[in-house]
Amino acid sequence: MTAANTETNKDRVFIFDTTLRDGEQSPGATMTLEEKLQVAEALDEMGVDIIEAGFPIASTGDFEAVVAVAKQVKNATVAGLARAITADIDRAGEAVRHARKGRIHTFVSTSPIHLAHQMKKTEDEVIEIIARTVAQARNLIDDVEWSAMDATRTPLEFLKRCVETAIKAGATTINLPDTVGYAVPDEHEAMFRTIITSVPGADKAIFSAHCHNDLGLAVANSLAAVRGGARQVECTINGLGERAGNAALEEIVMALRTRGDILPYQTEIETTHLARASRIVSAAANFPVQYNKAIVGKNAFAHESGIHQDGMLKNAETYEIMTPASVGIKATTLVMGKHSGRAAFKDKLKELGYELGDNAFQEAFQRFKDLADRKKHVYDADIVALVDDEVGSVGDRIKLVDMEVVSKTGGVHKANITLTIDGEETSVSFEGTGSVDAIFNAIKEAVGQQPHLVLYAVDGVTGGTDAQASAHVRLEMNGRIVSGNAAEPDTLVASARAYLNAYNRLLIERGASAQGAMAG
Repeated sequence: MTAANTETNKDRVFIFDTTLRDGEQSPGATMTLEEKLQVAEALDEMGVDIIEAGFPIASTGDFEAVVAVAKQVKNATVAGLARAITADIDRAGEAVRHARKGRIHTFVSTSPIHLAHQMKKTEDEVIEIIARTVAQARNLIDDVEWSAMDATRTPLEFLKRCVETAIKAGATTINLPDTVGYAVPDEHEAMFRTIITSVPGADKAIFSAHCHNDLGLAVANSLAAVRGGARQVECTINGLGERAGNAALEEIVMALRTRGDILPYQTEIETTHLARASRIVSAAANFPVQYNKAIVGKNAFAHESGIHQDGMLKNAETYEIMTPASVGIKATTLVMGKHSGRAAFKDKLKELGYELGDNAFQEAFQRFKDLADRKKHVYDADIVALVDDEVGSVGDRIKLVDMEVVSKTGGVHKANITLTIDGEETSVSFEGTGSVDAIFNAIKEAVGQQPHLVLYAVDGVTGGTDAQASAHVRLEMNGRIVSGNAAEPDTLVASARAYLNAYNRLLIERGASAQGAMAG
């Protein structure tokens, strides 16, 4: 994506996905290498232009992940993030050199509050840093992106100096991030228009927007930036990201597609892949998608109001501005049951966007049959929960073998649990203030560590008293926060398995993060 803002790119918006970098900075959203590769493959197949694969200097694991993604991706440009530090830039260059198309994305703070309290640099010192580090990156690779961290709180005249310096030093993409989600659409559009029309050499670079959602304006600000001349938007699947998250890729893409009358811009995203990508990222990051999430939420195409249902029966356009099929969501959901065979189950998995290996398929099919024996109707949502749960548990060091819970009103709550830990079976009994408390206490007793429970929540996957319970657990230990999910018809079993899912993630070894801020 080194082309300038020429006539050929006037209406083309490049999609830069940072789910694997900025998205993974969400507390508890840590992904394994295998999960990152699965997400990268989904993004590449969907038509994402640039995949920011990670922050190579952060750890050996991050470096190896960027290298692996760079080697795997067939079409997209693969970017590695680097602070304006010589070692960072060298490390990023080493990681992305394995890609068919690589990019170094380097950044430095520009706002007065960052310069005074974080950088402890003068404006002139920052200008020198930009010139030197962008030139270093350009000597390593032709595709260089430069970001002004906290651009929206930077005085416009100084921001112009920074942008001009970066372009002269060889930056081919200029990113002006709303790092703390401070901007509002009108001023964001005006900032981009002013910079693009007044900075010498601006026509030699593509301008990019990277918006955070602290005020709920990330998507609106991103679209405003496009109106102001930006032709790259940085976003994440499901809006995943630190604090309140990033602009959601699916919302930006569908807004451009649906409102082409006032947003006459195009992307190369195959929108029918959006729902699948949402599920893959949700499962990999162990972050459930809220029911009323735009485009990909469970209720995004659901209608309960009698007036709405009446309108939908007469003409779907009365209450739907896009079709479920346009984002990869099937209109029908109730098709599977206990008499369904392997072929039908495999076809249903393919329809839902899953391709499992033989062993994983057999395990998933057996769990489906077990579920169908206990549930009158098996919905698509049940199968999605079941398969995501199955895939997420592969390779677990701690596994649930058996569990018995004794609970009495006003009396004792006791959990008797048998686990295998690294293949060795152990049984424990423990009491608690309630059934779930007893279960979690018993697991901690068996494993011998004491993680802090940050979050515990249970939702019904579908309606009815026989619905699967989807349990979500978030644990913290030694500064690491991880999430775990599980779905079972039995709420207590789901809770135990979600806790174990999180616990297993705590056991995954990860390198120490690099010190210092991260762009965006």
